[in-house]
Amino acid sequence: MTTYTPITSSPSFGRRETVDGERTMPTFDPDISGLTRFLGWFSIGLGVCELVKPGAISRIAGSNNHKGLVRFYGAREVAAGVGILSSQNPGKWLWARVAGDVVDIASIVKGSSNGVVSTGALAAVAGVTALDIYCAQRASALEKGGQQTERAEANLMINRSPQECYDFWRKLENFPRFVPQLRSVQETGEKTSRWMMALPQGPGLVEWDAEITEDSPGQRISWKSLPDTGVKVDGSVTFEPAAGQRGTIIRVQMDYEFPGSSIAAPLVRVLGMNPEQFAQKALHRFRQLLELGEVIETEGQPAGRRGSTTWLDAIARK
Repeated sequence: MTTYTPITSSPSFGRRETVDGERTMPTFDPDISGLTRFLGWFSIGLGVCELVKPGAISRIAGSNNHKGLVRFYGAREVAAGVGILSSQNPGKWLWARVAGDVVDIASIVKGSSNGVVSTGALAAVAGVTALDIYCAQRASALEKGGQQTERAEANLMINRSPQECYDFWRKLENFPRFVPQLRSVQETGEKTSRWMMALPQGPGLVEWDAEITEDSPGQRISWKSLPDTGVKVDGSVTFEPAAGQRGTIIRVQMDYEFPGSSIAAPLVRVLGMNPEQFAQKALHRFRQLLELGEVIETEGQPAGRRGSTTWLDAIARK
């Protein structure tokens, strides 16, 4: 059994050192340790200013944001700064700063006085955001080795028979119709296929080859990604008859790992877009396609007016 021994010497984050033949916890990389400390103290200093002088901060930003909101942002900055400085693995706190930067940019734009956005304030926050992202990426990659497995589980009842659900799912080219992150799916053999998907952390595509490992018509499909593709997307889906012949209960479980997954995961969760949410939304679209023949978006309708939703809602719908 591998044991981990904490290091009491000066931090050198990112390297797993050995003490008496035992692996140690990852420690701080000197390339980013100074920058991380700077961001921690910067976050605390900015937070204190927002707590003490919220009106002045709003004027500098050229916004009409309420003082109470600015003080809330200040408390958030102080908490992030303390977390960065006190944590041995500050990656999650750095990503919390990135999420806060996104909120700050939205606040500057939406709270601008007379509809005029302060380009100076916007440029300053954008610059800090770039610095936060760089440091958060480095820290997360070093903490997790660049990749980590994420699990997504979801289930839904559909008013169609198990065989109908199975037939639609088994036709792999249908996937981009209910999983919008997928750009294409091509069947390359009887049980093999090639997938292309947009990365959640920003521009870019990831591709991998997959193989169906279990295929029970009308009951279950399991799959795994092929070796040496740099991506892991393994999972299964079951089609269970609902009680009283009321349709089908679909249960999906997926384990995925792709380049940058450990980098994307903290920000994704901060913004409310966890893997289960993605899977559940995909199943809802799947149900609409089978029951209605198309995916119905609520935005723009009376129950989903653009004005009644927030920018975070818009992101989560993607």
